[in-house]
Amino acid sequence: MNIQGFYTGREFDADTFFGAHPYEGGTHFAVWAPSARDVKVITSGLSDGSWAEWQMHRSYSGCWEADAAGVTRGTCYQYRVCGADGSVVDHCDPYGTAMTLRPDGRSIVWGAPTCQWTDSAWMAKRSKNFDAPLNIYEAQAGSWRCKEDGTPYTYSELAKQLPAYLKGNGYTHLELMPLSEYPFDGSWGYQTTGFFAPTSRYGTPDELCTLIDACHAADIGVIFDFVPVHFAVDEYGLKHFDGTALYEYPAAAVGESEWGSCNFMHSRGEIRCFLQSAADYWLRTFHADGLRMDAVSRLIYWQGDPARGVNGSTLEFLKNMNQGLQQRHPTAMLIAEDSTNFEKVTAPVEYGGLGFDYKWDLGWMNDTLDYFKKTPEERKSNLGKLTFSMMYFWREHYILPFSHDENVHGKATILQKMYGEYEDKFPQGRALYLYMAIHPGKMLDFMGNEFGQLREYDESREQDWLLLDYPIHEAFANYRRTLNELYRKYDAFWSGEYNPNHFLWLDCDHPELDACAILRKGQEATVFAAFNFGDTELKDYELTLPGKGKITPLLNSDWDCFGGRTARPKALRSKTTTGSVKLTLAPYSAQLYRFEPAVEKETKATPHNSRLTA
Repeated sequence: MNIQGFYTGREFDADTFFGAHPYEGGTHFAVWAPSARDVKVITSGLSDGSWAEWQMHRSYSGCWEADAAGVTRGTCYQYRVCGADGSVVDHCDPYGTAMTLRPDGRSIVWGAPTCQWTDSAWMAKRSKNFDAPLNIYEAQAGSWRCKEDGTPYTYSELAKQLPAYLKGNGYTHLELMPLSEYPFDGSWGYQTTGFFAPTSRYGTPDELCTLIDACHAADIGVIFDFVPVHFAVDEYGLKHFDGTALYEYPAAAVGESEWGSCNFMHSRGEIRCFLQSAADYWLRTFHADGLRMDAVSRLIYWQGDPARGVNGSTLEFLKNMNQGLQQRHPTAMLIAEDSTNFEKVTAPVEYGGLGFDYKWDLGWMNDTLDYFKKTPEERKSNLGKLTFSMMYFWREHYILPFSHDENVHGKATILQKMYGEYEDKFPQGRALYLYMAIHPGKMLDFMGNEFGQLREYDESREQDWLLLDYPIHEAFANYRRTLNELYRKYDAFWSGEYNPNHFLWLDCDHPELDACAILRKGQEATVFAAFNFGDTELKDYELTLPGKGKITPLLNSDWDCFGGRTARPKALRSKTTTGSVKLTLAPYSAQLYRFEPAVEKETKATPHNSRLTA
């Protein structure tokens, strides 16, 4: 690390200097605490009462260092900081790479994980998935599945189950809710104390490497949630680290978030380096395939409020961080969870953008779910909620998210949001997910939705897997699995999705119907889907296709194998069309077809013969 670059906010490897670095015979400690009167390293065992104290000395401006002979990997430690205000507080290491289990707030000397990676082929071929399938399964490591006694599986134990489950269900990527160490379970990891330390709830950093390596072996990418906006207020964490507002703003008006956490002061070069290095650390050390950055709106506007104006220092931080990460990890994805209409979020920094690769389309999510909450009669005059997203889609690279945020706090799960009684929700849910798949944009869905979870997310319990014992839920899971397989198989769902010529509304302007139809054109295949979002059958629903050709049914959400009432044909037979097709659509249903345009035969020209024209 270049120390001058640290102070000016240019470095991405501050963790190579700061933190605890074991060497043969001891450990070197370094911490940034410019206003501290004194700093000591307090080391201790994991379980016994032994402890030792190591005096640190000032080195560079604001930095404290110490060499501790005999301190080895696995030793617990904290920094005892005598602050500028006279307080004496034991803090965990801001750059610590491992921590003890809550409520203990000690760091652990660890160093680099010792995992034997086997993913070189994956790392060489991975991409940002432009013009490629990207279907993300969002999960929380401790509540996807649990052991019989209710305790969570370790990273190593998840490695034996989760990658195979994702591959078997047609997903391409796993997104894990924050794993950076955090004290309060109810924050789900979004209020962090250890920005470089994987939570010890599920094992060691080495075991986390095992999980990621297993995912890569199963052709599953791994995306980590990263929180660059705020941090937990626990005394042993970053708050008032040296007796001053070091990491946070000194003024409460901008220093406290709506969640009661402390906002980072991104105008300081040292804070920028801290966060940039943390982001780089997860990509570099754990072979992460992407970072989904939380609450980006709070980095664009002061407190996330457009009325308060753009925050210039945080925008500068975002651009510098994203540009640096793009250079260091050109095939990793950077994803913004951003609810604003700020422009060029996914444009490169050199073209005036923020440098993200994708942005969550929260407008699409809100409009779509609001539509499906409405009665069939109300839907007839609200089809614009489904069509509006294509008015702005071409502005950014979007991911369509049904995330954890839509399964908590009284919002109900995705299936519960569907209008009507219990039995009515499943056919609407099937139609919803086909609409999601054929709408341009990548896909993200939260764990449990794939089999029709009916209980809101609770971090203390596993998903209700017992629902799969009920035929209606098992059939729903079968439908989702089949749809995911079709999504991966047919390039029409994702090839050329940012080209307006590859998308066509076949029908979206029948105010008397709860119906619409979409066509998607890929390099190898063309597909179209027709939707009946009403509660009555549609007969002779006519669509005009772009020319003559052959259509082949691929999926009908009303097939009996998915819980519907229509017998699934034994064979999927094609039929020719002269350019229009009439369909019968069951209530609350959707149908997917492949369309193969007829190839025009070339007319042979009459050979020229000069004697005939004489």
